[in-house]
Amino acid sequence: MRNPLTTTRGFLQLMSKENLSKEAFERYRTYAFEGIDHANSIITDYLNFSKPNMEEPKLLNVKEEVDGIVPWLQPFSVLSNISVEIHHMMVEPMYIMGEPKKFQQCLLNVMKNAIESMTNGGVLSVHTRLEQGQVQILIRDTGMGMSSTQVRRLGNPYFTTKESGTGLGLMVVISLVKAMNGKIYFRSKPNEGTICEMHFELALER
Repeated sequence: MRNPLTTTRGFLQLMSKENLSKEAFERYRTYAFEGIDHANSIITDYLNFSKPNMEEPKLLNVKEEVDGIVPWLQPFSVLSNISVEIHHMMVEPMYIMGEPKKFQQCLLNVMKNAIESMTNGGVLSVHTRLEQGQVQILIRDTGMGMSSTQVRRLGNPYFTTKESGTGLGLMVVISLVKAMNGKIYFRSKPNEGTICEMHFELALER
C-alpha cells in the first residue's frame, strides 16, 4: 500500500515546485487524488488476499497497461535519478485475461522495487513481446542485483533485501500472477541488476 501513498506524496512535492504551469499542477493534483483512491483499493485487495476467489477477468491490452503505469513511476524516477524506457516489440496489440487493478499493482510493485534497487541512479527498462503464444513482460534494472541464494528466497514470507521492507509486496505479486494463470521468473547477479519476467497466455480479441 506504500506504493500509491508514496506516489501521492511525490506528486504533492512536485506541486510545490516553482514556476510550475497550471496544466502541470492540475495534472499532479489529479494523480494525487487517484493515488488515494488506489490506496483504498489496495486495502480492499489485502483484506481479500486470503480468499481464493478472483473477480471476473477482463481482456487487457498489455501495451496500454504498461504505458499507463509510467505516470505513476514519475515521482519515484525523478527523485531517484532513474530514466524509464519502454520498448514494445510488437506493433499489434497483445491481450491477456486479468483484473486491471491487480495487474497494474503487479507491475507497479515490481517496477518500484527495481527503482529502489538503483540507489545511485540508473535505467529501468521494460520490454513487452510475444513468444510462442506467451505474452512476456521483462522488467530490467541496473541496480545492486542479488545472489542466487537471494533469488531463490524471493516470495518467501518476510524475506526482503530492503532495510525497511517486509517482503509482502512481492508475495502479493507472485500470488496475483499465479491467479491470472501466469508465471514469474527472476534473474540476477550481484552488481549486475535484476530481470523480472512475467509470462501470460495470449488472449484473442473479442
